[in-house]
Amino acid sequence: MLNSISKFFDFEKRNTNFKKETIAGITTFVSMVYILFVNPNVLGVTGMDKGAIFSATAFASAFGCFLMGFIANYPIAISASLGINAFFAYSVCLGMKVPWQTALSGVFVASIIFILLTAFKLREKIIDAIPADLKSAIGGGIGLFIAFLGLQEGGIVMGNKETLVSLGTLHSGTTWLTIFGLLVTVVLMSMRVPGAIFIGMVLNATLGMVTGLIPVPHQIIAGVPSIAPTFGQALTHIGDIDSVQMIVVVLTFLLVTFFDTAGTLVGLAEQAGLIKNNKIPNVGKALIADSSTMMVGSILGTSPMGAFVESSAGIAVGGRTGFTTIVVGILFILGTFFSPLLTVITSQVTAPALIIVGILMAQSLKSVHWEQFEIAAPSFFILVGMPFTYSIADGIALGFIVYPITMIAAKRGKEVSAMMYALAVVFVIFLWILNS
Repeated sequence: MLNSISKFFDFEKRNTNFKKETIAGITTFVSMVYILFVNPNVLGVTGMDKGAIFSATAFASAFGCFLMGFIANYPIAISASLGINAFFAYSVCLGMKVPWQTALSGVFVASIIFILLTAFKLREKIIDAIPADLKSAIGGGIGLFIAFLGLQEGGIVMGNKETLVSLGTLHSGTTWLTIFGLLVTVVLMSMRVPGAIFIGMVLNATLGMVTGLIPVPHQIIAGVPSIAPTFGQALTHIGDIDSVQMIVVVLTFLLVTFFDTAGTLVGLAEQAGLIKNNKIPNVGKALIADSSTMMVGSILGTSPMGAFVESSAGIAVGGRTGFTTIVVGILFILGTFFSPLLTVITSQVTAPALIIVGILMAQSLKSVHWEQFEIAAPSFFILVGMPFTYSIADGIALGFIVYPITMIAAKRGKEVSAMMYALAVVFVIFLWILNS
């Protein structure tokens, strides 16, 4: 059996073996398992059933990992994308007042478009249309947005009538619990400890239970929570996508997921040594796996799925083939039996994870040409627009509207693609309708 696995995943050619791949899979899972508890907390603010989100996230992640492993043979795991789930919950559902059922339909439609774009190999044209600087700004802006969410939910910052925001109260035990979790995770991340975010959450939850700030669960293992509350809602509410606002939401799901996945795949493939002659073998199959998982996830009841950057932990310990992600998929299925732990994963426990992921996503800002003002201005509006308007979509809109204006002023209007001019017009209409 081991020989069959070795041949199927081409262990010899990629200089790996069964033991390395298994350890890599376990390492990747430990590094990303926090998503099982963070995603229900983030999406739960929309009124969705947390137990259903937990199961939907686990099953969709397992499906994506199996697909990525068997079809693309990549050591890159798939799960619910942090940042996109925040856009889904806070911008679309809470900000735009879109019911979560309709938002899931938006994800489903975006995934179908994503699959078609991949099948017809239009990916390169779309990627080329949006400047690399703005893509980097979007990644960094989403990082700031979810970090701000973490700071707010953890009580480190709070609303203030005079200054809009201010430092939270330090006389609250729950705030100190967040601070403890953040400091522990920062230390573990700095020490390059695999699974640092997950370990930080465990230590934080343990301290919370010991101090009485978090109630102790009556059990650890239980039956798998039903996905009935969310299953199929994406299909039954497609007819609700009947406005310019929802069309923009669908396009935003598509664009953000598209570029997030492309960037993550390139970075992880480079780390794994899979890039040959500046090309990634089987990248089309990897994108099919990613977009198909996004579709399945929407049907099960979760926000957009995507390649998970924490896969780098497994790659770092030797993961080079799809067997790594097969192991991750199996562990996600086993993880569905630990749903009682959802009760101890409070906002103070997940807040440090959001802040840390925000730090990681902000690294993309180094690619922006800040010395060119016509580039820096729209990038800056994207960057600050997301947290200041409390909306990822609004931040993107502001930057995309300003971009052609600054480029024309700098006598570089010919460098702006027709698609970018069209998107600027679409976003002007979007903001007008949103504020009418």
